Amino acid sequence: MHFNEMRHEQKTRACYDIYRRWFETQDSDRLAQKSREAEAFFRRTGITFNVYGQSDAEERLIPFDIVPRILSAREWTKLSHGVEQRVRAINAFLHDIYNRQEILRAGILPIDLIAKNEAFIPQMMDFTPAGGVYTHIVGTDIVRTGEDEFFVLEDNARTPSGVSYMLENRETMLQMFPELFSKIKVQRVSDYPKNLRASLEASAPPGCRGKPSVAVLTPGIHNSAYYEHSFLADQMGVELVEGHDLRIVDGRIAMRTTRGHKVIDVLYRRVDDEFLDPMTFNPDSMLGVPGIMDVYRAGNITIANAPGTGVADDKAIYSYMPDIVKFYTGEKPILQNVQTHRCAEKESLQYVLDNLGDLVVKEVHGSGGYGMLVGPAATKAEISEFADKLKAKPGGYIAQPTLSLSTVPIFTEAGLAPRHVDLRPFALVSPNEINIVPGGLTRVALTEGSLVVNSSQGGGTKDTWVLED
Repeated sequence: MHFNEMRHEQKTRACYDIYRRWFETQDSDRLAQKSREAEAFFRRTGITFNVYGQSDAEERLIPFDIVPRILSAREWTKLSHGVEQRVRAINAFLHDIYNRQEILRAGILPIDLIAKNEAFIPQMMDFTPAGGVYTHIVGTDIVRTGEDEFFVLEDNARTPSGVSYMLENRETMLQMFPELFSKIKVQRVSDYPKNLRASLEASAPPGCRGKPSVAVLTPGIHNSAYYEHSFLADQMGVELVEGHDLRIVDGRIAMRTTRGHKVIDVLYRRVDDEFLDPMTFNPDSMLGVPGIMDVYRAGNITIANAPGTGVADDKAIYSYMPDIVKFYTGEKPILQNVQTHRCAEKESLQYVLDNLGDLVVKEVHGSGGYGMLVGPAATKAEISEFADKLKAKPGGYIAQPTLSLSTVPIFTEAGLAPRHVDLRPFALVSPNEINIVPGGLTRVALTEGSLVVNSSQGGGTKDTWVLED
């Protein structure tokens, strides 16, 4: 039985009570019209994304559902404390892995997990970014299975996306249903761009003189998240740049302007490590800045997030996160991991092969819902094909039980219908503090019974309300 976040044990849960009473007074035709208006607003604003590998690679609209997901202040307190603890541990872990490597010496993590990790960047060894911050922006994917049961599904410490949808979802709801916000006191998310800029400025490098200059580096308009890159640059009031706009001037990174070159102190990059510096990484990259790693290591620019943070996204590393949290914070994890079988280990591999039909199997470096097997929804042929992949490269996969994800209602022509969701809260890390926006991006599986919420796999989004008290 799935935990229904709106109705539990035949009763409406307290956090949804005012909303339910309001909903029951609404005309369903009016709500259907509002739903169409929301879609038109998203189209007009250009809130789209590309799906890679599709023959019709047109831009898609992420479906938006007009029923909010509501969390009580108490629930949010637990979640935000858990996310903060985890983000602190991840940052400490990255500092350790690229410096003294004490967690390896202590035997808590197998050395091979780092040494053979394609996300590990040797050029980051013995270098500490400004203020000791590696992960300036973190998105933590959380699922719920019961009244007080929250699990972290994965950590996104490289370049987490989706925050623009969180902000636009709220803006849309405010426009569509202003009366709801006078009845229900919901914590604001609109401060995020201001807080993001302040957090990035606080992470300026030692070489910065005066007020730090910030820019967003995008791979360009063909990237699936380009809308978000331009949106965030615009909201922060900073320049959106591409690699060819930047060059090294007197040992600093500078961007071309109509008045000559202007120095950049903090670069919020949405370009993958591999393409960041053709002199250090992929020599064929046209997206990065030649020589930026030398400027970075000299302390003359901050790159957010730091190169090499992808080690913390690795799903094999994820399986050690409870130990990592304990090692660096001395505390028990507030948020639990999902039980994880490491296919690299012989016994685990055998267990996974014997139970493929009941498990979710993911690529260690995979993201966006690609390259995974959802056992209960797979055909015999798909399971057999995946078994061959596992035997060929067991170290490339982990497996987890199929969780009984919570549901929240979505609006349909026939009324409210339950669908599975996850939540991605966003944490901003600066040398002085960790700031977590109250709420985050709720992704919803719009197909009845589906557990896959990724937009690239047909999922939608909804506004996330954290109540004030």
